[in-house]
Amino acid sequence: MGQIKIYGLEKNINSRRQDLSDVIHSCIVEAFEYPRDKRFHRFFPMNEEDFLFPADRSEDYTIIEISIFEGRKVETKKRLVKLLFERMESKLNISPQNVEITIFENPPCNWGIRGASGDELSLNYKVEV
Repeated sequence: MGQIKIYGLEKNINSRRQDLSDVIHSCIVEAFEYPRDKRFHRFFPMNEEDFLFPADRSEDYTIIEISIFEGRKVETKKRLVKLLFERMESKLNISPQNVEITIFENPPCNWGIRGASGDELSLNYKVEV
């Protein structure tokens, strides 16, 4: 299971919403061996007065928060981060300087999905990758 939150300036994130989602999803699918039909993305377009960031970032500054079941290897998570930096730059022209990524891991028992605790679900993908 994974939930993705994407934050950025409203004027930039709204015009790139689908492209951002496609790039992020392609990275998740590849790094985590995640099913293509599982896409849970939430966009948080921010007004300029509500989205403060350092002077060494541009208006492309984007924050990606990824909530997942715990169990993936360190190498797998690092691969995801690397893919995100690479593809955000090559496909969206967003410099790695303007991207911040945080992965939050929780035990499956801390999730409630489709009427069950996450540790009681039957998943169609592996978490231990």
